[in-house]
Amino acid sequence: MKPKHGEIQGAFYGNEGKIALKLPLIAFEEDGCQIVYCPALDISGYGNNEDEANESFTTSLKSFFSYTIHKKTFKNELQRLGWKVKSKNKPMIPPEMSKLLSQNDNFNRIFNSYAFRKYDQNINIP
Repeated sequence: MKPKHGEIQGAFYGNEGKIALKLPLIAFEEDGCQIVYCPALDISGYGNNEDEANESFTTSLKSFFSYTIHKKTFKNELQRLGWKVKSKNKPMIPPEMSKLLSQNDNFNRIFNSYAFRKYDQNINIP
């Protein structure tokens, strides 16, 4: 089944220690700084240019996964962020972008205050 526009797709392989996702990201500029933001995970990265912001975002994302998996709070954190987390063998379903926009004040502020570019990024974390 083909994912809907803006839907996150991918897999988390906990026992193999691999994460592969396709995440929608928002790139924008604030106070002369380039920012890359993922509303579905409420994670951002920043830098002097978009390449630096992407590197910073990747570091933040790895830290998020590493910390929450190590502390055994990964599923709870996704649920807190609005994801539907079912059983081990079922996919974790992120909240729709429209729901994030209405419930995430930071995303709402970005959406309403800044020119931004939305794009989908494949993320692979060994």
